[in-house]
Amino acid sequence: MKKNNQFLGLALLTTIGLNACQSQQAKELPNILWLTSEDNSPLLGCYGDVFATTPNLDQLASEGFLYTHAYANAPVCAPARNTIITGVYANSGGHQHMRSYYQKSDIIRLFPEFLREKGYYCTNNSKEDYNIAAEQSDSIWNESSGNAHYKNRRPDQPFFAIFNSTISHESSLHKWVPTEELRHNPVEVQLPPYHPDTPEMRHDWAQYYDKVEDMDTWIGEKLKELEESGLADNTIVFYYGDHGGVLGRSKRFVYETGTRVPFIVRIPEKYKHLFPAEKTGSKINRLISFVDLAPTLLSIIGVEIPDYMQGDAFLGNQKTADPQYACMFRGRMDERYDMSRAVRDQRFRYIRNYMPYRIYGQHLNYLWKAPSMPSWEQAYLNGECNEQQSIFWNTKPAEELYDTENDPWEVNNLAEDPNYSEVMERMRKANNDWMIRIFDTGFIPEAKRNMMAENQPIYDLLRTGQLPLEEIIATAELATLGKKENLPQLIQLLSNNSEIIRYWGATGLLSLGPDAQSAKDPLKNALEDSSPNVVTVAAEALYYLGEEETALEALLNVLDHPDPFARTHALNAIDYTNEFTPEVQDAIMTMTEKFKDDRSPNRYDLRVVEWLLDKNNIDKSTLDTGTAL
Repeated sequence: MKKNNQFLGLALLTTIGLNACQSQQAKELPNILWLTSEDNSPLLGCYGDVFATTPNLDQLASEGFLYTHAYANAPVCAPARNTIITGVYANSGGHQHMRSYYQKSDIIRLFPEFLREKGYYCTNNSKEDYNIAAEQSDSIWNESSGNAHYKNRRPDQPFFAIFNSTISHESSLHKWVPTEELRHNPVEVQLPPYHPDTPEMRHDWAQYYDKVEDMDTWIGEKLKELEESGLADNTIVFYYGDHGGVLGRSKRFVYETGTRVPFIVRIPEKYKHLFPAEKTGSKINRLISFVDLAPTLLSIIGVEIPDYMQGDAFLGNQKTADPQYACMFRGRMDERYDMSRAVRDQRFRYIRNYMPYRIYGQHLNYLWKAPSMPSWEQAYLNGECNEQQSIFWNTKPAEELYDTENDPWEVNNLAEDPNYSEVMERMRKANNDWMIRIFDTGFIPEAKRNMMAENQPIYDLLRTGQLPLEEIIATAELATLGKKENLPQLIQLLSNNSEIIRYWGATGLLSLGPDAQSAKDPLKNALEDSSPNVVTVAAEALYYLGEEETALEALLNVLDHPDPFARTHALNAIDYTNEFTPEVQDAIMTMTEKFKDDRSPNRYDLRVVEWLLDKNNIDKSTLDTGTAL
C-alpha cells in the first residue's frame, strides 16, 4: 500500500511538472513568419487543382492547417493590405479606393506597433502599400526593405517577419513567354466558362500556372532557410495570397476568383494549444478574412484586442465563435469608378452593385496589358462569345446571388429566382447591417469626401454623427435598384438639402436609362448643382435621354474642377458617351495644361486622358501634361 502511495505521489509530481512545463511553453512567445504571394487564387494542388504544380505548399498544408474559406476583403492589393495592417475594413477607414493615400485615424494603430511593444523584432520584406499617407507607416517596422530579415534581431528575441513574393503578380503576364518555353501546356488548360477559347487566353492561363509554380519554389526556399536556421520548431508559419487573381474577372472583382485566397497555417507541436483542429493536415472550414489577421496575431501573443478592430480572432486565447459571414468591398480601381459590396456565407455569395449602369469590363490601363484581355474584348466585338462570356461586357444587375457549391465559377445568378428569396433577404440584410455597423465611407463620392473632410480622417468624421449615414445608405439602396416605380421619389431626391442624397438620386435616374424621360427638366436643373459629382451623374443621365449637347457641355465644365477625382469621374462619363469632338479635345488640352504642375500620385484623370487619346488614335505627345502618363 505504501509503495502504491509512493507511486501515486510520484505520478502526481510528474503530472504537475508536465503541466508546469506545458504552461511555460504556452507562455513562451512564438516566432511568426508570414509568407505572402500576390494575385493568386487557391490554384494549388492542396486545394484540389490537378493542373497546378505546387509541391512545397502541398507539403506545408500536410504539416499544418488549410483554410478552405479564406477571403481578402478587397479584390486588389492596397485596400486589402490596409485592412490587414489595421484590423479595420478599408471602407470603414476611408481607404477603399485603390491607391488613395488618405489620412488614417489616430485611433487606429498598425498591428506591428503592438508586436514591437511586446518585444518582437518586426521585419517586412518588403512591399507595404497600405493605402494611407506615407508618413503614417514610418517606423512601424524594425526594418522594412529588401534586406529585412529575422536573422538581424537580437539573440533570443522573438520575431515577426513578412516575406512577400511578386512572382505571381499580374505583371507576370505582361511579358509574353514563348509557348515552347511554358511548362504548363495551354492546350490542357481548363478554361472558366466565362472566358472565350482564344489562343491568348489559353496562353495567359498556362503562363500564370508557371508563375504559381515559380512562387511555390520560392516558398520552398524560405521554408528551407527557416529549417536550416534551427528556428522551425519555434515558429508559426502563415502562407496566404494577398487577393485572388489574376486573369480577367478575378482581381478587382468581388467574386470568388477575386477574393478567395489560399491560406495555410503551420503550428509547431510546442504550441499545440493553438491548433484549430486535433490533427495537422486538417482542413478548416471556418470563414476567415483579412480583417481577422490583426486580432488573431494579438490573440496569439496575449495582447488584448482593442475595441476598434473589426475582425474576429481565429486562433489564440481570444478566438471567437465561427462567424456566419465574410464581407467584401470594391471601390475605385485606379482610373475607373465602380462600387460593389459582397457577403459570403459557407455556401452563398451575395453581391450588391451600386453603379449598375457601368459594365463589368471597364477599360483599365493596367488590366489590358495582359494579352488575354484585348483578345476577350475582340472576341466579344466579333460576336464570338456565348451568353456567359458576354455578360462581362454588359451593364450589371443591382444584385447577384450565387450558390458556390453547385456553381463554383459563379455564372448562374439566382437573385431573381423565387426559390432563393429567403436567402436573398437574409444576405441582403447581412450586407446592410455590416455597412451601417462599420460606418461604410464608400457612399460618399470621393471628391466630396475630400472637400468635406479636408485633413480630418473620414473615419473620425463619420463617427461625429454629422452625416445621416443610414439615410444615405437607404437612399443608395433604393436608387440603384433600377425600378421605374421609384421615379417620382428619385426626382424628389434631386432637391434634397444633402448633396450626397442628391448624388444618389441622380444615380438612380441614370440607372433607369430611358425610363427616366420625365426627369429631363429636374436633371437639367441639377446641372447647376454645386456638387461636381451630382453634375457628372445628371449630365450622363441626360446624355442617354437625348440631351447630348447640354450634357457634354456640363461634363466638360467639370474638367475645370480643382479636385482630380471630380475630373476623373467626369472623364469616365465622357468616355462612355463615345464623344470625342474638337470641343472635347480642346477641353482635355485645357485641363492638362491648367493642372500640369499637379504631380500627385493620384492623377488618375490623366490615365483616362491617355485612354481617350489612344481610343481615338491621337498622338499623346500633343499634350503637355507635366506628368508622365
